[in-house]
Amino acid sequence: MEEEHVEQIVDGHEASGLSPRLKLALQLADAFFAADGPPPPDVQAALQQEFSEAELVEMGIGLALFHGVAKMLISLGCEPEQMDVGIHRTPGT
Repeated sequence: MEEEHVEQIVDGHEASGLSPRLKLALQLADAFFAADGPPPPDVQAALQQEFSEAELVEMGIGLALFHGVAKMLISLGCEPEQMDVGIHRTPGT
């Protein structure tokens, strides 16, 4: 990914000049971090058509590792000073 692509990954990236493949990968990431369940069935079908099983596994593992490490750093107090941090209850507790 080139820097020009990274700069377009902001709210509203759906209307950006990113390729449909990159937009689809971002839809997966958005669904993963929204924690509202899996992506909608139409997005799941598009992901399976566009990406191989190995690519989907790699993206899923990458997202999970990023999310887990980010949580660990915040719990250890290692987040950047300028980062807004909120405290939320664990669901079900």
